[in-house]
Order: sequence, then structure tokens, then C-alpha cells
Amino acid sequence: MQILKKRHIFNIMKSTFILGVAMLLAFSVAGTDAKACTNPPEKNNVDAHKVNGVVLDMDSKKPLKDVNVTAIRQSKKEKVVTTDVNGGYTIIMLKPGTYRLIFEKEGYKKVIKEKVEVKENNLLQINIEMPEFAPISDRGPSAWHFFES
Repeated sequence: MQILKKRHIFNIMKSTFILGVAMLLAFSVAGTDAKACTNPPEKNNVDAHKVNGVVLDMDSKKPLKDVNVTAIRQSKKEKVVTTDVNGGYTIIMLKPGTYRLIFEKEGYKKVIKEKVEVKENNLLQINIEMPEFAPISDRGPSAWHFFES
């Protein structure tokens, strides 16, 4: 009789424990879903403040890979991205405001795009053509060659 009583108590405790765990899981999942549905984070809307485009070689019109694109707002560097193999770049999550975009790559002249207006829920596309930087020897003689003997 004593063994049956202990077994019965054990089964009740086991059932209560399983029910408690199930309820805990159900409430935690329901709480997560409620947060996701009622208050979606602003970061999920990555297109809200986005600038993208393509960077090309000015002469050949071929895409330029590994161009550093820097977005500067109020003299503060906000974001830096690098172009992909197709010359494409995307800068996401920019705060609304006026930016200066700087495009830099070794062997090319720096290109600066001033007064880029990023507005709320506005997608900007800015395509850039970068001229190659000509070495000094290709530019012709310097003014100093007249003074050389």
C-alpha cells in the first residue's frame, strides 16, 4: 500500500512539473510574438534611409571594385563601405540630414559628392565615375625643367 501511495505522489509531481514547463514555454513564446507584432524595431526597415549606386572607371566604364565610400554628416564620419566586384555599394541606416560622400581608391582621383540629402523613407541612388590618377611622368615636364641644366 505504501509503495502505491509513493508512486501516485511521484506521478502527480511529474505531471505537475511537465505542465509547469509547458506553460512556461507557451508564455515565453507568446510574449516574444506579441513584442514582434506590436512593436517592430526601427532597424528592420533598412530601406528607410539608404544610399546606393555603382562606381565606374571614367574612361573604360567598367565597374570599380574596392572603392571606399565614406558618408560624412556634420563633420562626423557616419559610415564607411566598400564597393563589391560589380562596383556596387549600399549605405544603410543613415540618419536624415545632409551628407558628403567621399569615393576613394588607390590609382584614382578622389571624388567628393557634396550636399547629399538623406530624407526619411527616401531611397537615393548615386552613381559615380572616377578618373584615373595620372602619374607625374605622364603629365609632361614640370615647371622646374626650365631651371635644370
